[in-house]
Amino acid sequence: MQIYFSPEFFKEDAQVLNIVTHHNEPVGYLAFLMDGKEKIYVYGVLENEGVTEDFKDLVKPYMQGLMKINPDLDVYSYLTVGGKKVDLDMTEKNR
Repeated sequence: MQIYFSPEFFKEDAQVLNIVTHHNEPVGYLAFLMDGKEKIYVYGVLENEGVTEDFKDLVKPYMQGLMKINPDLDVYSYLTVGGKKVDLDMTEKNR
């Protein structure tokens, strides 16, 4: 199943993106908030475990783009798929 971002709320320092299927059915969300110029908080929930890798493939480049805004930002994230925490490999060599 293909999943995509569908913008719900957009401001310079905050976004909420729905995650939808190719049939435009909502299956989760990704939200980020920036705390000034020092911290960024990223929260994401996806309900279907069957698309965990697709979720990672969708979110990782997005987070990499956010980190390019300011490489000195501290990024705090919590992502879940089907209630289980998902870790992205966001080490310096994989950015």
